[in-house]
Amino acid sequence: MPQPARREKAWMTTPILTTKLYIPQPRPHLVVREQLLAQLDEGLAGKLTLVSAPAGFGKTTLVAAWVDRLDRPVTWLSLDEGDSDLNRFLTYLVTALQALAPGVGLGLPATLNTPQPPPIDAALTGLINELSALPQASLLVLDDYHNLDSVMVDQALGFLVEHLPPQLHLVITTREDPPLPLARLRARRQLSELRLADLRFAPHETTHFLNQVMGLQLTTAQIEALDGRTEGWIAGLQLAALSLQRQSDSAAFIHTFSGSHHFVLDYLVSEVLEGQPAEVQRFLLHTAILDRLCGPLCDALLPELNGAGQATLAALEAANLFIVPLDNERRWYRYHHLFADLLRQRLGQKAADLPAELHRRASRWHEENGLEIAAFHHAAAANDFASAERLIEGGGMPLHFRGGVAPVLHWLASLPPERLDEYPSLWTAYASVLLVTGQEAAVEPTLAAAEAALAPLPANATTNDLRGRVAAIRSTLAATRQQIPALISHSQQALALLKPANLAFRTSTNWKLGYAFQLQGDHQAARQAYNEVVGTGQITGNVIFTAMALLGLGTMAHEDGDLRRAKQHFSESLT
Repeated sequence: MPQPARREKAWMTTPILTTKLYIPQPRPHLVVREQLLAQLDEGLAGKLTLVSAPAGFGKTTLVAAWVDRLDRPVTWLSLDEGDSDLNRFLTYLVTALQALAPGVGLGLPATLNTPQPPPIDAALTGLINELSALPQASLLVLDDYHNLDSVMVDQALGFLVEHLPPQLHLVITTREDPPLPLARLRARRQLSELRLADLRFAPHETTHFLNQVMGLQLTTAQIEALDGRTEGWIAGLQLAALSLQRQSDSAAFIHTFSGSHHFVLDYLVSEVLEGQPAEVQRFLLHTAILDRLCGPLCDALLPELNGAGQATLAALEAANLFIVPLDNERRWYRYHHLFADLLRQRLGQKAADLPAELHRRASRWHEENGLEIAAFHHAAAANDFASAERLIEGGGMPLHFRGGVAPVLHWLASLPPERLDEYPSLWTAYASVLLVTGQEAAVEPTLAAAEAALAPLPANATTNDLRGRVAAIRSTLAATRQQIPALISHSQQALALLKPANLAFRTSTNWKLGYAFQLQGDHQAARQAYNEVVGTGQITGNVIFTAMALLGLGTMAHEDGDLRRAKQHFSESLT
């Protein structure tokens, strides 16, 4: 398989977790599923291949083994809940596509981050046109699409699928069918599907897996009994095999082994865990809170490892203990999703207070290593309000403007009002996120709640700054409604209250003020506001607002007949 090209990332505001872009490496001694691989090959004639089945049926493993033998460029994106944020999803999507065509879609996330972004269909049209110039047939895999819960992402992907150029084939793995135009694609013979019935192990595959891959010596009757009880469920077979490796009486174990998938998994996790040394059990339980694991992170959660975290992960992989490598260097791993869920359940049963402490440790490690969205996720899980508030603040650029919309909104929406009252900055963040996600009707009540929480507090630089944010958000509401006098009034109030160091809010507010004055024909006042934007933009590196301010300055210079200055501003907006 050709190596992916270098990805361009200079334009991004969303930090990129590169492990989400790695293609999982096929494990040695896997069961080769030639019939399914052939079906995947046949599906390349259409637009979309959908691999849809419950957890534990080997969807990702199958697709990874298939793309490993393809003779066309492949790019891969593993999806998680945070990708429900449309801008973050598109940022990762564009980054993945740059493995196929360097430079493709460079302006898309920046376009959508503007105060008044274009309709998503219009924004995606340029990306689709660029993809139509791909020099050869290529493949994009979106893994674990079921993790997403976003109508906007579904609509964007639906538009992309409908207009996908013939050079690009899309593969989606998921536990449930996505809300895409599947019936229409099926009718046009543009859809290839692999489902639970296809993915179950056939009897000969079960035999090979148990006796060859897992090293057991079961009779045909024992294999048939176990296959009948698991119904070809690969995760159940693997757990059964791990348990059988420690059973002195295989026949008795198989005879008593029965139940639903969840019951079987729960039972066998108990068997597998209890068969491990105490230190391995402790490692598995304590690190189960993590979506992704690496040695130093595990060391932070378990100081007694004394730096042995990476070696422990390698040992778990060698023991086939439901751990999946996420990169070629075997630095990052994750647990099988079902295994992780049940480990977390067991952890909570053993020590109710321990998960919160582990999340706090994980949050500190991620923050120290520049992974602020993951740090916030763990701080929120720990109910560490002080850390979560600090991470949302983001040192001048709020987290929800850097790819954190979905987790921030989900957490804030889960909190009772009395908890938000204790942290008024969370009310203002909540209002801002609601506005970003298009929930305008809920913004003003949230701002009123912020003002009520601030009312009993003394006026100082911090509380005034929060009141300034309330005014700034109201100015954005006024802008969306084309209420120019209100926009100017709220913007001026915001600038009078915001801290000088709050460059993120000051920059956006000055741009709105300049835009309003420009609409009114007050070029002098507009220039003053736009020049403020350019000045702070150069400090913060906010290229979007800087470019828009320069375009405004250029437009006014052109209207004033100053063509030399207009050319200068327009040229600067492109650099």
